[in-house]
Amino acid sequence: MVNEVIIYTDGACSGNPGPGGYGIVLISGKHRKEISEGFRLTTNNRMELMAAIKGLEALKKQGTPVKLYTDSQYLANAINKGWVFDWERKYFKKKKNQDLWIRFLDLYRRHNVTLVWVKGHNNDTENERCDILAVNASRESALSEDTGFNPENDDLLLI
Repeated sequence: MVNEVIIYTDGACSGNPGPGGYGIVLISGKHRKEISEGFRLTTNNRMELMAAIKGLEALKKQGTPVKLYTDSQYLANAINKGWVFDWERKYFKKKKNQDLWIRFLDLYRRHNVTLVWVKGHNNDTENERCDILAVNASRESALSEDTGFNPENDDLLLI
């Protein structure tokens, strides 16, 4: 049996839209891995989703039990309240971040994922570490392009 993997994620954006980044901490038994990346122009919600995607993409075995911690109510509520499954049935009509939601749902369905919302900036050690990783990534000199971000269909309003 595969051991449960703990994934902490966070996204950051300086301006919304603006330069952004994500940070991830993966924990499996005694193993720990940190991942981060920054982007020139993106949004906070895109970075929250990208963190969850990249965390799940790092898993090597399909069907892995995962507890994914996020301080994003956008992500947690979309899954835990079932909103995203309604959006998917309607082909994400008039919904932002369709490209990332499709990627996320594919990965989500490959594993046994439980999404847990944690309050941000509330002294949760791993959430705080992810925040540091995300902010630092957003400040790197060589930032990637968020090819799925369309400033004309930006993500300024939270659900």
